[in-house]
Amino acid sequence: MATLLVLGSKPDPSLPPASSYDDLACANASGASAAKLGLPKPRYTVMSAILTSGRKAPNQLALQALQGLQTEDLYFFPRPQRGRSPWKRGLHRVKSVRTGSLYFRAALAVRGYRYGRFLNPGLEHYLELIAGLCGQDPEVLACMERKVPSTGIVTLAMGLGERGYDRVIMSGFSFEISHAYADNPLIREWGSTHSKHAQTDIAVLRCLAERFPGLYTSESAVNKRAGVPLLPDMAPASAAPGS
Repeated sequence: MATLLVLGSKPDPSLPPASSYDDLACANASGASAAKLGLPKPRYTVMSAILTSGRKAPNQLALQALQGLQTEDLYFFPRPQRGRSPWKRGLHRVKSVRTGSLYFRAALAVRGYRYGRFLNPGLEHYLELIAGLCGQDPEVLACMERKVPSTGIVTLAMGLGERGYDRVIMSGFSFEISHAYADNPLIREWGSTHSKHAQTDIAVLRCLAERFPGLYTSESAVNKRAGVPLLPDMAPASAAPGS
């Protein structure tokens, strides 16, 4: 039975015992946490195109955190197209050169980030994978229509779906925009740590937790808010008889 650890970028992740998983997968710049914690090279990493958009400081901080890191496979997670008409979608593509795969790869190369394979199956591929894993659940579909899942959820879905792991453990997730590699300036700007992906992510996780008995988490926040079972090794010990 192969087990995958999916690591998010939450500060101070509650890591499971090293003996409890076989491979590591990372989302965006969580590879920086993995390297700092002495974890093995990720089997694969999923990164959002937004990292090279240049629009917000947190994306630049994430790129800086990736300096000199590596992964075996790198999955590119494109941004949704904006605009309903073909003309508006075309204009958006022109404005979004910085979030295209060529610019993205060049930006990583400048920072010495290394990978074996670069994979770009397309946004719809990821969304269809998640919808399929969730059995086309109406609540999940409605949430994804409003806001696509976070990169961390895409990373998880790849492990459960295409990568075919029997068991997947989520660590370093909190539904907040705080990161282990740097303070997020958006927290001060927004006056909140709440992630805009939280509603969609929680809906997806609740559905996956019901459908995949091999899905666990080492984070109490994920257990409480999304119903993902705590990894037995991480669950609070029961009170001793007679205590």
